[in-house]
Amino acid sequence: MTSAQKRVLFGIVGAVVLLAVGYLGLVVTSGSSAHAGTTVQGVDIGGMSEAEAAATVADALGPAAAKKLKVHALDQTFALRPAAAGLSLDAEASVAPAFGDTWNPVTLLGNVVGTNDLPAVVGVDGPLLMAQVGIMADAVDVPPTEPTLVVDNGAPVLTPGVPGRALDRDATAQAMTDALLKPRAPVQAHIVEVEPSVTDAAAQDAVAVATSAASSPVTVTADTITAVIPAAAVGRALSFTQVGPDLVPQLDGAVLHRSIAKELQPIEVTGRDATFKIRNGNVKVVKSKVGRGVSDDELASSVAGVVGLPAAERKVTVSVGTREPDLTTDEAKALGITEQLSTFTQYFPYAAYRVQNIGEAARRVNGTVLLPGETFSMNDTIKERTEKNGYTVGFVVGEGGVFAEALGGGVSTATTAVWTAAFYAGMERVETVAHSIYISRYKPGLEATVAWGIFDMQFRNDSPNAVLITSGITNGSITVSFWGTKEYSDIQAEYGERRDIVPFAKIFDESDTCLGQGGVDGFSITVDRVFYKDGAEFSREPITTRYKPAPEVICHKKPNKKPGKNGATGDATSSASPSAQPDPAASDAPTGDGNTFSNG
Repeated sequence: MTSAQKRVLFGIVGAVVLLAVGYLGLVVTSGSSAHAGTTVQGVDIGGMSEAEAAATVADALGPAAAKKLKVHALDQTFALRPAAAGLSLDAEASVAPAFGDTWNPVTLLGNVVGTNDLPAVVGVDGPLLMAQVGIMADAVDVPPTEPTLVVDNGAPVLTPGVPGRALDRDATAQAMTDALLKPRAPVQAHIVEVEPSVTDAAAQDAVAVATSAASSPVTVTADTITAVIPAAAVGRALSFTQVGPDLVPQLDGAVLHRSIAKELQPIEVTGRDATFKIRNGNVKVVKSKVGRGVSDDELASSVAGVVGLPAAERKVTVSVGTREPDLTTDEAKALGITEQLSTFTQYFPYAAYRVQNIGEAARRVNGTVLLPGETFSMNDTIKERTEKNGYTVGFVVGEGGVFAEALGGGVSTATTAVWTAAFYAGMERVETVAHSIYISRYKPGLEATVAWGIFDMQFRNDSPNAVLITSGITNGSITVSFWGTKEYSDIQAEYGERRDIVPFAKIFDESDTCLGQGGVDGFSITVDRVFYKDGAEFSREPITTRYKPAPEVICHKKPNKKPGKNGATGDATSSASPSAQPDPAASDAPTGDGNTFSNG
């Protein structure tokens, strides 16, 4: 190595040493106070201690961060206080990078040249923020409508599915967080489309099945009889049930059998199942009768195997045998249905649609026998709420707690009566969904509702004996009773205090169809089901219910004058018209409207 090269090498080494010494010096001096020129979102904190810097940033940026956030979601505007949504300026976290020893060369260089502008930090209470976003979602979300397929007069009628919409909660929460420390402008909520589970292709496949099935008659041979099931009868017996992403066909053997019952009379003897009657509070068994003929199940399965074939090949042969009753006299007597387990009466304000819909549900529930281990489904029992099934249009709880019109409005009253009677009869709870908002005529925490294809009310008979369910209505009440063999001397409900109160919001509705409704606060409540044996507590089951607030709907334009506070703490308010219309009878239940029950 030449002397010149050595001088260059020594120079480089010296420069590196000087840089290292200077770097270490910056590291050592980086923590006591903010370097000159350091700012937090434009607020100068140079030369300040960490506590002074945090106080300065809080004074400068805090007031703006505390101003109300407005969130636009379609045609609705929600206004809320950031603190109530869990959003705030975190001044300590904002100034923290300017203090403490750091080895980050970018930060150290910024300290030297005075260009270190730190971003302000937003403090986020995740659960509180998502609770507020959830309130907005309740008003915005519309579930998709699944396609339905029926056969009407031999022709398949497909009602296409309709996409729904949903608030993208995570994206909207992030947009609210990002907007807190920026010049205040309305935040645009993120709305996504929600497709039905059943695709158009799957629906068209089901249409093809229905078209083929109802296109031609089916010839049935049984013993010496040959009968023809008309194509129209095949169509009437055909139904489709959504199972995941598909519409699955089913044939009702009883409908098929009725269509050829006259032709089968020479070889059939009519039978009947054992049934129960209640006389003077006592359970009586009505004897069964053995029949003879063609099995409904065999007929349905045989016909299902040929409805996809050409017309000339639609022929089946079925056996003729004993048609045993589904429930014999001896079986009925052995079921242990001997006494009343519970009875419950739910009152409701008279409305013609309520009497029709609640009455139809009560009729379908009445006489149900639930064997040990069997699960009762309210949806399966009362069937889909359609005009064909005997239901009419009434009011239901719609989007965001606003009442809307739909087929079957009022069946939740029947659902509540059945579940409450089941509660006091000791049935095992499988699935119960309370109304999203509290309705004053029901016992809080001890009521239930249903929605076809969305959620159900189910309970299981976990006793060693069968139970009989009876029901009946008047123009203002429905009474449901359970009969069986008692396992407990008493079953009682103990109600906790209402807690976690969430005040209701206001909605101004300028539409011609607005009817208005009073607001209802949201709250949580726990009801304990307490089981007693021989007068002593045996066990208890807590059931917690959370009710969301229902908005007050005001039927006029929002006043220009800034509205006064409605006492809400952290509630989102809306100034736009919702798509659902309020129920004029939502508050028509008198304050004395209540419930009666006994344990028999």
